[in-house]
Amino acid sequence: MTSVGGLHADHAAPDDRPTGRTTSSATLTALLVKMLRHGRINAEHDLLDIGTGAGGLTAIASRRLGAEHVTSVDVDAYLTEAANDRLARMGLRPEFLTVDATGPIPGDYDRIVATVAARPVPVSWLQALRTGGRLVTTIADTALILTAWKTADGGAEGMIERDWAGFMTTRHSADYPPGLESLFKIARESDGDEAKLGRFPAADIRDNWEVWSMFTITLPGVQIDFEEKPGERTAYLAHPDGSWARAEAQRYEPPTVHQSGPRRLWDDLERIRTWREVEGGLPLFGCNARVSPEDGAIHLSRGRWSATIG
Repeated sequence: MTSVGGLHADHAAPDDRPTGRTTSSATLTALLVKMLRHGRINAEHDLLDIGTGAGGLTAIASRRLGAEHVTSVDVDAYLTEAANDRLARMGLRPEFLTVDATGPIPGDYDRIVATVAARPVPVSWLQALRTGGRLVTTIADTALILTAWKTADGGAEGMIERDWAGFMTTRHSADYPPGLESLFKIARESDGDEAKLGRFPAADIRDNWEVWSMFTITLPGVQIDFEEKPGERTAYLAHPDGSWARAEAQRYEPPTVHQSGPRRLWDDLERIRTWREVEGGLPLFGCNARVSPEDGAIHLSRGRWSATIG
């Protein structure tokens, strides 16, 4: 993590205790290389790197392609300026632009690799990608890597890779909007409308990327929290419609589940966990993906299963 709540580590004093979500990080080099490999990039390609961060992917791509073929964008002016200075000291001079990548993007490119997650795909990305070009990104609030080729109609067709990665979500300003903290507070303190014994252990499903991704696709907007103390595990779920759930257990015993609101979030989660156990997996990784040119909606399908991420 290099920035929290809009405060970058370069500007922080020793006594600063910023609050809020992480807004920037220095990504693991192996993950940057993985994303570039998914791009199937050759020497003649022009590359757009969305999400400058510390500038690592831009530097690797500049060495591989030549800096004149690489453009990097980020919403944070400090990040683009710092990366520009850092790479210049290495003798690399790609183009850096400070823009909100969910809006218009100057230029057009053969490849786009995003190390920020989006949901749906911003139409501006499709517009900046040349026909026949390749897009690599992750879907926000999932661990899914989407790779797709730009089609003549302005959309894109591809797949969800049998691979996974997680990045921060695109944002429009220095920080993210408020989350569901007040609802999580209720989930921690209230008995809810009902209490019952759950089937599966209390767990942080964000560590089970397949289940987490299917859950957030099925219930867009759901948020997750988890606490572990010696001998105690508690999982929390919250949704913008006011639904919440708390599952608390001693270690790996069946949890006591408290729920409230118009949905029963833990029941929804247990159906997905049961599906995975019965089928031996979920139909996400390796599924077909089509991106609509009009709105960037992602249409997933595999066998009889389908879902739309809009």
